[in-house]
Amino acid sequence: MSTMITIRLSDDLRAELEKISKIEDKPLSDVVRESLRRYVAIQQFRRLRRKALPFAESQGLLTDDDIFESLE
Repeated sequence: MSTMITIRLSDDLRAELEKISKIEDKPLSDVVRESLRRYVAIQQFRRLRRKALPFAESQGLLTDDDIFESLE
């Protein structure tokens, strides 16, 4: 099921989205949906990272390199 929502955009943002739409040869609505999906995914990742960070730090995993080394 899909739902329609209405949002207000600045003229500048709309122009940028339209430019991307033309460059990628995608409908404007697809560009907006993809942008929202990415935003939601990033927010979910950040939320999970905040929850996991104390556990990782307690194991001495402070950097990406620490994590990669622990996987070897």
